[in-house]
Amino acid sequence: MDDDDLLTPREAARLLGVGVPTLGWWARIGALKSAVRTPGGHRRYRRTDVLAFREAADRDASHSAGGADPERERREQDAVRLYEQGWSIRQVAARFDCGYGAMRRILMRRTTLRPRSGRG
Repeated sequence: MDDDDLLTPREAARLLGVGVPTLGWWARIGALKSAVRTPGGHRRYRRTDVLAFREAADRDASHSAGGADPERERREQDAVRLYEQGWSIRQVAARFDCGYGAMRRILMRRTTLRPRSGRG
């Protein structure tokens, strides 16, 4: 696969660990480089843009590896605690001013995620 491949919204969302609506919102607000439009008007995302976005989000979510930053470690533990108390990933992400995808990856590293609701 070439890094300049164009991805469908579903493929790009899967790479980022988010839903298609979240991906579209990130593109609309400029967080993710805007999508390319096909002649039929469908959105496509450059693989390089999606991967760069994911790497930046991962750096932001875990700037220090291995718990070297005690403040970050405490915040991640607090996020896990809230999630395990029943908060949704979206609620936890908002509480810590973090993107949904980045928070989902933090929680995936630290706990078992509940099944997603509304998917089937």
